[in-house]
Amino acid sequence: MIILRGVNVFPSQIEEIVLRTPGVAPHFQIQLTRRGRLDHMTVRVESRPGTPADLRETAARAIAKDVKDGVGVTVEVTIVEPETLERSLGKLKRVKDLRQE
Repeated sequence: MIILRGVNVFPSQIEEIVLRTPGVAPHFQIQLTRRGRLDHMTVRVESRPGTPADLRETAARAIAKDVKDGVGVTVEVTIVEPETLERSLGKLKRVKDLRQE
């Protein structure tokens, strides 16, 4: 569980939204950073091979809207090329916390 600006966020909630979005693969990663005094969440999602750029942009907007509506936090969504998120032994590390304590 992640606490982002007072809201409990479960990676499984993000996964559910990613899985129902067309044009993206089921591989995603949550990056947590701090901008000024506020925590910020970026969701990086792999696109499916051959997905056109306009569908990628549409998918990114749809994921951001669904996270805001369903989870209650504003996130930035970045669609990356297929097979670009780092994996270890086939398993993707879902959360990367880059905040400085």
